[in-house]
Formats: sequence, C-alpha cells, structure tokens
Amino acid sequence: MTDTLHHKGRRRQLVEHLAERFPFNSKVLEAIGQVPRHLFVEKGLDQFAYFDRPLSIGANQTISQPFTVAMQTHLLALSKWDKVLEIGTGCGYQTAVLLEMGYRVFSIERQKSLYLQAQNNLFATGYKTAHLYYGDGFEGLAQFAPFQGIIVTCGASMIPQKLADQLVVGGRIVIPVGATGQTMTVVKRLDDFSFEEETYGDYSFVPMLPGKV
Repeated sequence: MTDTLHHKGRRRQLVEHLAERFPFNSKVLEAIGQVPRHLFVEKGLDQFAYFDRPLSIGANQTISQPFTVAMQTHLLALSKWDKVLEIGTGCGYQTAVLLEMGYRVFSIERQKSLYLQAQNNLFATGYKTAHLYYGDGFEGLAQFAPFQGIIVTCGASMIPQKLADQLVVGGRIVIPVGATGQTMTVVKRLDDFSFEEETYGDYSFVPMLPGKV
C-alpha cells in the first residue's frame, strides 16, 4: 500500500478537524499531517485510518486516536533534537510523529509481536532513526538517561519512580494516570528531588503492565 493523493487529502481533513477541536502547536499538526497513519493500522482498517478514533493493532492493543496522539505530543512541549523516551511503541505511529517533530526517540515495547510490527512499519515508511527496544517500560532506559521528555502511551495506576528518575531537571513526563479511566498528567522535574504535576482531562488507555511477553 502506498500514500496516495486520496490518503493525503483525508489526512488534511483530519488535521483540520484536530485544529478545530484544540489550539495545538502548529508543528504538532504538521507532524500529524506528514505521517501516513493508514500504513500503521491493521490490514482492512485503512478506511478508518483518518477518523479520529482508536483502532486495533493486535495483541489486545490499540493505536491511540489522533486527538490523543496530538495532545500528548503537544504537552511534551519540547524542542528539536531533544531526547524523548516513549513507553509503549505499539505499532510505531506515535513514534513516527515524534520523529517528525525532530526529536531523538528511544522507545520500549513489552509485546514482542508489536515490537517487530513497529520495526517493520517504521522501516517501511522511512522512519529509520528511532531506537527501539523490547523490554519492560517500568524500567525505562537508564543507560540513555536523562531524557528531556518521557511519553507514556498506556494507562499507569501511578507514576513509575524509575521513569521520573530518568528525567532531566526541567523535563516533563506526559502520562495518563488511573487504574481504570485515566487523567492525562504532566509531571515536571523541578530539581533533583522535587516534581510538580498538572492535569489535562480524562482519557481511556489500555493498562501499563510490567514485564515483557
């Protein structure tokens, strides 16, 4: 499957829809407008790729709806070349959006099938600079810390301390927090020992789980 004029037109409509819903940073909308979401969803779901809704990607996981992807990217509020840790690579779509923002991306996926799927998707669409790892998201990637930003694409019952410890002073974690429904939370590191939190509305994510499968 290729990225046709029809797909690009549908993507422009999606970007217009997102811009009407929230005053996103223009660079976020540009990134959403560049990434061919239809090449990251399961076969047979192409017709739904540019609707603002989550879709199945296998392994009982979903690709977040575009509004959620845009919001988490917007809330990172980082600069080009900043180093970002993504927890939950999934199919690689959010990873591609982060790369379009010009970030240096390190991403962890605990599901082996999705880790391989993301590798294939990102390579096939030309996003070859992400550093992908098969592992436990709760552990983070201490060997590459600190990170200017950390984005968690699954619902955490609490903010993992190991992730907070891998954040640079002045950096931020964007994480949906809650055991069932989640509240989008931004955790800012103020100094070596203190953090502050801000919340940005209710969302629904698949749960963040330990280990790898």
